[in-house]
Amino acid sequence: MRPFHVDLGIARAATLEAPSHDGPASWTEFRPTPMTATGETMPAILEANGLTKRYVLGRRMTEALRGVTMSVAAGEFVALMGPSGSGKSTLLQLLGGLDQPTSGSVVFEGRDISHMSDAQATKLRRERTGFVFQAFNLIPLLSVRENIALPFTIAGQNPSRGELKDRVRQVIELVELTGKEDHRPDQLSTGEQQRVAVARALVTRPSVLLADEPTGNLDYTTGGELLQALWRSCDEAGQTVVLVTHDARAAAYADRVLVIGDGRITDEIVLGRRVDHSAAPLISRLAQIGL
Repeated sequence: MRPFHVDLGIARAATLEAPSHDGPASWTEFRPTPMTATGETMPAILEANGLTKRYVLGRRMTEALRGVTMSVAAGEFVALMGPSGSGKSTLLQLLGGLDQPTSGSVVFEGRDISHMSDAQATKLRRERTGFVFQAFNLIPLLSVRENIALPFTIAGQNPSRGELKDRVRQVIELVELTGKEDHRPDQLSTGEQQRVAVARALVTRPSVLLADEPTGNLDYTTGGELLQALWRSCDEAGQTVVLVTHDARAAAYADRVLVIGDGRITDEIVLGRRVDHSAAPLISRLAQIGL
């Protein structure tokens, strides 16, 4: 059963008015609630509440985020879309526990992760979250299978036996690299290398997969293959995915697109779970709202 009700057509759900500096604005009351096919509400697995992030550079203070409130439901595919410098990558880092907010909170699986110790944050990233970045970060001397199994190896587990062996095989099938398990990274295309990185992030079965511009270094075809792998993990395995991108073609794979500008969520576009990932409707809708 697919986890979400699919909206027919694309609708702009809300426009967030710019918050004042007296306090963060919230668009929670406008946000559509993700639903199962039977009409049940999907619980939020990840929430941001009034997030701000400020950096001091010399005598200047830069506000990267200005009161962001949002949530992601279990099994949902959400894209954070905006131009360079909009704050989308900063938001992703806060959502994944890679950085701490200046104010506000991040609640992950019912737990506030905003101000964890380094040891707690490391444990969270190892056990509950998965990350994919533009850089593949593969070990050149390891095979595809060994690179994917690396999280288990680092944890002192044996990935060549039992359930862990099955997990590695399953994610290799998911990203369509069956038959290339023994290849080294330099024997793969760039798209295949990035799919290895996705498989490595998925093999631990994280509660949420966070991807920061994963198609940034890929051409049109290989980028599409990677996005398809992310979408399949969500549609077939119920994986929760949060994708940062500036590319409408990539964002079109998501169930919802949150448009970010100047450190705020300015618009939300509901796409629903679709087999057709054409970006044309999304591009048209973005044009209508002046983007």
